Amino acid sequence: MRKNNTELLSDVIRQVLKAQKLDVHLYEKMLIEAWPVVLGDNLVKYTTDLVIRKKVLYVSLSSSVLRHDLSLSKTQIMQSLNKQVGTEVIVDIVFK
Repeated sequence: MRKNNTELLSDVIRQVLKAQKLDVHLYEKMLIEAWPVVLGDNLVKYTTDLVIRKKVLYVSLSSSVLRHDLSLSKTQIMQSLNKQVGTEVIVDIVFK
């Protein structure tokens, strides 16, 4: 006999993560892992640290020229990272 209240396992996992307030940390981890995918391997070589605090991504770079170039396209990078994760994880990026 089959039950009528069946749900997809992925939906149940999302509900549990959200109920335990673990989904935010999961999405932050996914966004940090999306950094090389969105920006490419050449730019990742100059990235020394990535940290998310209060919906702001702090990016430490070893090149001041690259820091300036990336700050000009900050909005596009932010949108691409959020799109890669599938939800709005960050609202700003600070390059340091």
